Amino acid sequence: MHEMFELGMEWWEFVVRAVAVYVVVLLLTRMSGKRSMGQSTPFDILVIVLLGTAVQNSLIGEDTSLPGGLILAATLIGLNWFVGFLGARSKRLNEIVEGVPVVLARHGTIYWEQVKRCNVSPADLEVAMRANGCEGFGQVDLAVLETSGEITVNKRRADGDD
Repeated sequence: MHEMFELGMEWWEFVVRAVAVYVVVLLLTRMSGKRSMGQSTPFDILVIVLLGTAVQNSLIGEDTSLPGGLILAATLIGLNWFVGFLGARSKRLNEIVEGVPVVLARHGTIYWEQVKRCNVSPADLEVAMRANGCEGFGQVDLAVLETSGEITVNKRRADGDD
């Protein structure tokens, strides 16, 4: 029972490890694109679970104590809150962390290079179009890949609609 409360390393090492892993994983997820975190497929969920397992040893080292796990949890939650706090006050930091919306289509023209660059499948774009009442690309006024990974589509107004 005593081992459960005995730290395997100094408390500050947990904090340093948590900060390092948080920053690296944040950068890697940002580099992987918006679609990787926005709308999860079974493949995406598998990657998330495996990512957690992959970084586990980087976080805990040889420690299996209760206080060690709590220090890590508090550090990760605190970092997440702090990044959100700073992002709410700095547009530039928010763009770095959250990204910016990307226009995928405008006035019936699909920007296929943008679609490919953002790893959006044509099927996903078509699903978003149908969900917003567009039966074809010509009916799309604006399609945007949001920072959340969601695709928003505005349907073109028919001539004469006011």
